[in-house]
Amino acid sequence: MKIKDHFLTQENFEIVETEIPGILRTTPLPHNLDKYYESKDYISHHQDSGSLKEKLYKFIQRFNLNYKRNILAKELFLHAKVLDYGCGAGEFLKFIEDDFKTYGIEPNQLARNAAIKKVAKTQILSNLDSIADDTLDAITLWHVLEHIDNQQYILNIFHKKLKTNGLLIIAVPNHTSFDAQHYGKFWAAYDVPRHVFHFSKSGMEKLMNNEKWHLKKIKPLHLDAFYISMLSEKYKKSPLFWFKGMFYGVISNFKAVKSGEFSSLVYLVEKK
Repeated sequence: MKIKDHFLTQENFEIVETEIPGILRTTPLPHNLDKYYESKDYISHHQDSGSLKEKLYKFIQRFNLNYKRNILAKELFLHAKVLDYGCGAGEFLKFIEDDFKTYGIEPNQLARNAAIKKVAKTQILSNLDSIADDTLDAITLWHVLEHIDNQQYILNIFHKKLKTNGLLIIAVPNHTSFDAQHYGKFWAAYDVPRHVFHFSKSGMEKLMNNEKWHLKKIKPLHLDAFYISMLSEKYKKSPLFWFKGMFYGVISNFKAVKSGEFSSLVYLVEKK
């Protein structure tokens, strides 16, 4: 399937099957991928601009932050060691740092600097070398794994850094959700080429059940359906993108109650 970079360059890319059924890959992957993040509108990295789009994002984000913190609170003890990998501008870490011993890693310098200014108790690091093996109780990746090219390599490092029975918590978009099927090539969560991989529920189940990992739970991110649908409508140049996005977000969540195919899913994976 051919997908356009609706967000930035309007270039065309192709999404192809990988060796794992249900996991797709963007091709060709640009050598200078960093330039595809160079926009003041790239929400996970830029600082507050006051735009309507960002205000809507921040409104949704507050609910999501609390939901994510509750996931950790149910699975971990107080002051457990938590690494947020790909922490962006540090919003999640700021939200949880009073409850856990927190670390953040962010490769983008602009975002890393913003995170350092935002947090009070969290250590913001530039890479994983600063963390000793077998020391972390949890590693979180909130819409990060889809951006990583060397997927198996990074999963192996995460395995080394976690304690036995430690948790790897991964949130990714689900390309077999109703909204993905409805919007097709306009589905905002394809986000090529920034999203290198694209995961289905069945694909993630295959990836994260093996001799090293045990997939413990799958939980939905309900609000993603609304935000992704609104962006998708905007890419379609719908004059009522916010209304139609809300409408199809409701439908997507409603259908997913029975199928389990929510727009984005959180996978709680235990280290064996």
